[in-house]
Amino acid sequence: MIKIIKDMTVLQLLRRLALPAAGLVLLSIPGAFAQEHAPAGDITSEDEVKQFCTNIADPARDQRYLLQKQELEKLRADIDARMAEMDKRKAEYQDWLKRRDDFLKQAEAGLTEIYKKMKPDSAALQLQDMKIEVASAVIMRLGPRQSSLILNEMDPKKAAAIASVIASASDPNTSKDPS
Repeated sequence: MIKIIKDMTVLQLLRRLALPAAGLVLLSIPGAFAQEHAPAGDITSEDEVKQFCTNIADPARDQRYLLQKQELEKLRADIDARMAEMDKRKAEYQDWLKRRDDFLKQAEAGLTEIYKKMKPDSAALQLQDMKIEVASAVIMRLGPRQSSLILNEMDPKKAAAIASVIASASDPNTSKDPS
């Protein structure tokens, strides 16, 4: 073989070795031939992905709806529990308010009786130091003659304020809603 190589020129030697060398180079590049087949594989892969997504779309939507339904049921149960608690507190408040109103009616009746028996000048001094609403309520429960005597003995500004409250209580345009 060495003899054959000596008789060949360098150019001839290169021509003989060029084809096998090119084959080796191409085989050593792993992606060279794979690229020709890759696009067909990607299309199949994309089709498979689309088919997979299409196949799981309905079960996924159903699962999402089920989770949302469960969450809504939890929220409804929470709201129902809160509403029950609010109804319970409302009943307690209404009971307390009724007892308070009953007590105030009894207290006002007793208080009115006390002021009926007092002298107008003494009653005026005490009523003008009270809250204006309480003083107005007491004076409204007294007879007109005794009320006028007490208001006459009061400080004019305080008497005017009490008279204003009494007048607004009898005004039909005044709202019945205390809020």
